[in-house]
Amino acid sequence: MATSPDTTSEAAPGSSQEKGLRTGALGMTTSLILSVASAAPAYSLAATLAFIVAFVGFQAPSIVVLAFVPILFVSFGYAALNRQEPDCGTIFTWATRVLGPRVGFMGGWAIITSFTLVMASLAQVAGQYVFILFGAKGIGSDPSSPWVLLVGLGWIALMTAVCYRGIEVAAAVQRALLFLEFAMLAVFSVVALVRVYTGNAGAGARHPHWSWLNPFEISSPSAFVSGLVLMLFIYWGWETALTVNEETTDRHRTPGVAAVSSTVMLLVLYLVATVATLAFAGIGTTGAGLGNPDNFGDVFSAIGRAVFGDSGLGSFLWHLLVLMVLSSAAASTETTVLSLGRTLLAMGGRGAAPRIFAKVHPRYSIPQFSTIATGVAGAVCYIVMNFLSHGQVIGDAVSSCGLMIAFYYGLTGLTSAWAHRTEWRHSAADFWLRLTLPAIGGLTLVAAGLWSLKNDWDPVNSYTSWTLPFAPHWRIGGVFVIGVGTLLLGYLLMLAYGRIAPRFFTGTPQETAAVAEHRPPHERIPQ
Repeated sequence: MATSPDTTSEAAPGSSQEKGLRTGALGMTTSLILSVASAAPAYSLAATLAFIVAFVGFQAPSIVVLAFVPILFVSFGYAALNRQEPDCGTIFTWATRVLGPRVGFMGGWAIITSFTLVMASLAQVAGQYVFILFGAKGIGSDPSSPWVLLVGLGWIALMTAVCYRGIEVAAAVQRALLFLEFAMLAVFSVVALVRVYTGNAGAGARHPHWSWLNPFEISSPSAFVSGLVLMLFIYWGWETALTVNEETTDRHRTPGVAAVSSTVMLLVLYLVATVATLAFAGIGTTGAGLGNPDNFGDVFSAIGRAVFGDSGLGSFLWHLLVLMVLSSAAASTETTVLSLGRTLLAMGGRGAAPRIFAKVHPRYSIPQFSTIATGVAGAVCYIVMNFLSHGQVIGDAVSSCGLMIAFYYGLTGLTSAWAHRTEWRHSAADFWLRLTLPAIGGLTLVAAGLWSLKNDWDPVNSYTSWTLPFAPHWRIGGVFVIGVGTLLLGYLLMLAYGRIAPRFFTGTPQETAAVAEHRPPHERIPQ
């Protein structure tokens, strides 16, 4: 195999060395930690599990498993594309080369909007849980409170500052936060299951059953797809190892292995936690039941006291559980800033965004302007949405991310399949891991995203709704408006930017072509 660009004496144009990023800063373990932490397991389960249960009931574990399958298949596509072109722009860079600059731009735009929108929710949860942790539940119970807003903005600022200090500092913080998250999820799951099997759980408790893994018991295809799209949000984020690929040792291999491995770890973690929570709480509409509307969006805070009790040790463990969700939201905020800053760096470097986004800090070796811009954009988005419909629009914004996740994950799977469409005869690995499985995963996710639009249109499935100005009798769900609206906005922005800076859209950028010329044939993504 040819020498990796990381070990050559001269940096190839467009490489991490030319960009100014710090090469070789991350190893396999740290890459894996970043990927798992980016999914924010505790926060994601706390915010989404009850909604999944509302759609599919006790079949939630089957959704956990089935959603994992296309995610795993798409991760193979990420690994294959990264093996040939490790670039922090990921799908933006790969789709630009394989499918054209317009498709690449829309892939980058989907990342930008989904990451920016979710930052508002992460900040809001962090703000709420700070007050819940210290017993101020009166403030913490109001997500649109000015105090929650202030603390949430402080978290965004803090996590942006951590990312600004360099990739090593950001990785060290992630290690500490993820340890607490894993430890408390394990303790919570074990205690909940022990209480179920010893008969010390509530009236709605049930022993886990294999039938929970049977998706054919779900009431309707619509409920199945709705649960699947929500589950995509819970898995979302594992590709962070790919966005820091240029700063990783053995950057052609390590990021892909870490990303694929992280999906398997998330599957095990989510399956155990989901089964334990379902078994203990049940799906009832009162008390600790997951069908209780008061528990939506805050599963662990509501159920934690019932699991651990009110004793001294129980109170201590409950506070650790709250701290776990808080640290999970903080960790995901950090990796969101980390990842999005590098996506903008790649887009700026290739002319798909203003060149200032390609500026790298000379000392900390991080995307200087892009990192700050990411934090500012997240803060502004949070402020605006906090005052729309008393902050309820934030819930719809998070749900709309499912459409954008399905879009750019699906696009990655299809990009890998198209890039390797002529190489499938080389080996079984090429046929399955670079072509067939990524294509299946990509098509599945795109189909699920399109199917979900039907449910998203119905205002019953959103916190907010909007009336069409030309048809006042039509009310559309806020999830549909935000999801489709942001994609349409990206398309219009692409047309407008194409007039201002046409060079990127009129052909392969000169920098990208130069990178290909300096790469051995077996490491080039096919055109």
